[in-house]
Amino acid sequence: MIQKRALDRRYLTYRGGANMTEPERISPKEVYEKLKAGAAILVCAYVDDEKFKTFHLEGALSFNEFRSNLPSLSKNREIVFYCA
Repeated sequence: MIQKRALDRRYLTYRGGANMTEPERISPKEVYEKLKAGAAILVCAYVDDEKFKTFHLEGALSFNEFRSNLPSLSKNREIVFYCA
């Protein structure tokens, strides 16, 4: 199962993520459907770039890419974090 966290990205960006919701587990099939529909962004939860290189899934952003691109990401898409 992959963990999903629905975040208000503006709040995360400007408030440091203090008001995140509890993680919700969703199936890989649900993740695939959301990604296919363009309704979600897939993010590898590893901060370490070497772990990202080893464990990333096709189309996933590294955590560092996610963090640096956060202000420009669509606010209408769910963010799905995963780790191996």
